[in-house]
Amino acid sequence: MIHSLNFRLLAAFALVIIVIIGSVFFFTYHTTRGEISRFGERVELMQDKRMELELSRYHQVLRSWEGVQPFVVQWGKLYGRRIILTDNEGTVVADSDETLLGSPYTEAEPGQPMSPMMGTGTIGVLRISHGESPDINRAALQITYRTIGHFFLWAGLLAVGIALLLTFILSRRILAPVKALSSAAREFGKGNFSRRVDSKGKGEVGELARSFNSMADNLEHTERLRRDMVADVAHELRTPLSNLRGYLEAIKDAVIKPDEATIHSLNEEASTLSRLIDDLQELSLADAGELKLIIQPEDVSRLIKETVTALQAKAAAKGLTISADLPDGLPEVNIDSHRIRQVLHNLLENAVAHTGQGGRITVTARHRDDKVYISVADTGEGIPADDLPMVFERFYRVDKSRARATGGSGLGLTIARRLVEAHGGTIDVESQPGQGSTFTFTLPIQT
Repeated sequence: MIHSLNFRLLAAFALVIIVIIGSVFFFTYHTTRGEISRFGERVELMQDKRMELELSRYHQVLRSWEGVQPFVVQWGKLYGRRIILTDNEGTVVADSDETLLGSPYTEAEPGQPMSPMMGTGTIGVLRISHGESPDINRAALQITYRTIGHFFLWAGLLAVGIALLLTFILSRRILAPVKALSSAAREFGKGNFSRRVDSKGKGEVGELARSFNSMADNLEHTERLRRDMVADVAHELRTPLSNLRGYLEAIKDAVIKPDEATIHSLNEEASTLSRLIDDLQELSLADAGELKLIIQPEDVSRLIKETVTALQAKAAAKGLTISADLPDGLPEVNIDSHRIRQVLHNLLENAVAHTGQGGRITVTARHRDDKVYISVADTGEGIPADDLPMVFERFYRVDKSRARATGGSGLGLTIARRLVEAHGGTIDVESQPGQGSTFTFTLPIQT
């Protein structure tokens, strides 16, 4: 319960209400206390002036202080103060406490010299001690509570009621997409990657929903690729294994003889299996980020020429022309020469497989900015526009019949992309059906 969003919203609203009411009450109390204090000071000053005026009148009428003591005692009791009146010689002529009456005043406490109502000079000194002040804090608190305390109480109850209503309304609006996300996440945990949530909302919740849907799309795509990969691996392994098994059973049943041709066929099928396993291992290392690269400055022109020369015989056997168009002065590149040779070999193998007799394959290299751009262009059958985004996916082949005459296992371009990306480069393809394809990748130059 305490971890639910409803409870947290209610607690937040209640806390805000309490803080606001408490702050208003606190400042109101301090304002009231200040006003009471200032009012008390003004009242005391008025009372002191009134006593001073009355004493001056008394002296003017009687021309002496004789008989003033009862009045001073009465004022002391009435106002709750110690009042001492001395004449010009410093003798106490009136004392509200009646302890210093008739004796010289020897205290150092200053007083207020009194002047006659008419004339100049002084007629005595009046000393008023106000004693302890009334409990202003308590009075201010009582006045504040009595005047606005009930208002605060009812306002607080009303605010809590409004907070409950707002919590109910807002929590339904806020929790609806959150609950949808939670439900979709549970479906994902069960393996249902087709679930999506409404992402039309604005703000953080809408952004969260869109991020969730994007993640769902990626997971669904990854899951589909995983299933396709399992099916493709099974398919690719099944063919050579079936051939091996067929040959071995035929030899066992004496249908065919284990002659040189048969052994050669068995070796070809075993080599196919070995290449497929090596390719899968290469991809798994690249995906895990554990591909070992030996990076050092290399002459890219020499590497391209050597790779082209290695495939000349295979291209010539198919009636193809393969050449390199390389400018002078290409800078050295920071690469693992074995891996980049593998990239070029895969691209050239792919071009040879998809270019008809009499076609041309050209490898070019150009230096631009801090990179070298290497392209492998052919005049082959080209790639349909719908297939272009998928050509670097593992086991993807434009030829849906998966005939071995048109290519290998469908891992060559995937491996090429992984190796180029491991060097910090990029690879892409441009193609027009019937006009050929151009694969271009980049390599960082030596700095």
